[in-house]
Amino acid sequence: PRHYCVVESPVVRNEAGEVEFDKNGQAKLIHADLDIRLASADQAPFPLYPGEVLRQPVTPLKVVPANSALRLKAVLDFDDETTKEQRKAGDEWLFEGPATYIPRKEVSVEEQIRATVIGSNQAIRLCAKKEITDRNGQRRVTGEEWLVKKTGAYLPLAYETVVSVENAYVLTDKKALHIRALKTFTDDFGKERMNGEEWLVTHADTETHILSVYEQLVAVVDVITLNSRQYCVILDPVADGKPQLGRKKLVVGEKSFFLQPGEKLENGIQDVYILGEDEGVILKCIETFEDQQAGTTRNPGDRWMIRGPTEYIPPTQVEVLTRRKALPLDENEGIYVRDIKTGRVRAVVGETYMLTQDEELWQKELPKQVEDLLSRDPLAERNVPTRNQGSDKSQQQGTTTQASGA
Repeated sequence: PRHYCVVESPVVRNEAGEVEFDKNGQAKLIHADLDIRLASADQAPFPLYPGEVLRQPVTPLKVVPANSALRLKAVLDFDDETTKEQRKAGDEWLFEGPATYIPRKEVSVEEQIRATVIGSNQAIRLCAKKEITDRNGQRRVTGEEWLVKKTGAYLPLAYETVVSVENAYVLTDKKALHIRALKTFTDDFGKERMNGEEWLVTHADTETHILSVYEQLVAVVDVITLNSRQYCVILDPVADGKPQLGRKKLVVGEKSFFLQPGEKLENGIQDVYILGEDEGVILKCIETFEDQQAGTTRNPGDRWMIRGPTEYIPPTQVEVLTRRKALPLDENEGIYVRDIKTGRVRAVVGETYMLTQDEELWQKELPKQVEDLLSRDPLAERNVPTRNQGSDKSQQQGTTTQASGA
């Protein structure tokens, strides 16, 4: 029982199951045909008639376990009584377990398929080998790919191919996914994405994310965190999902955020200018704006100074030129200050002074003889002549000697 064999070129039998003979007493044969003979309850051993060939010896029937199937292929046209379908040569289908497969001559067994187990935070990527209707009743065209995310065992159909098993990305407050669309489609959040569009998937959207077949991972983005003494300037900021090219956006801490696709920091994370009583910064306007702190309108090219003690964060319309510190001068010390607008030079002596936005230090050029005098020790070298005095005396002595000789 539960065995079968295959006989090639079987004999011809009538409706009663009896063997037919020709006029010479030889059994009639169906040449090149196959006959699969199964065990029955009252079956007795049978002989092979002349011309019959045992193509396959007695073999146990194939038992298909659960979560597996046999991929069958029709080699001849026939009517399938089990599924009430008409099979054409070349058709493929599955015989799913648990069950015992009864072979027939019109069908060949191609392979045994095992189900793919889908765990939590996993999905399998399938590809259609021809136009089919999947297990969810959705039509698929040849070459189309899709994901199956339902947890459990999934047995692919005869015309489905398992491309890969996709694992989900776990999103946290410090990680986000930078994704690019490979074609126009509607994502898992119900938003239509255009071909080539880029966007971020953050922890606020979902805790885990499995890439769709039309999504490409560009990068894993780290969060940017600013403390209360930091700020940054974002170039080409994104507003309403579209980049504002050429614009800038000032972000002041404390704050944590992700850079959207296309955004970048102008000079990285910068520290707030903390100015003491003797400090200041020189600023230059690069774009017209209303200065709320000074209550005035700044035009491009304007220069002004912010003095301490204060904290200062320059807006996007302002460029910081330099940082100034007051110069403490003794009563015997001084500096030359030049006004860059008028060119006027003045001396500042014996006070603490900070250069304004329109002033710069001016270096006075002295004659070489004066520099030599200033560099000498007034006590130790008071009787030592300078270089010019020594050369003058040498010339005078030479002239006197020549006059005496004459």
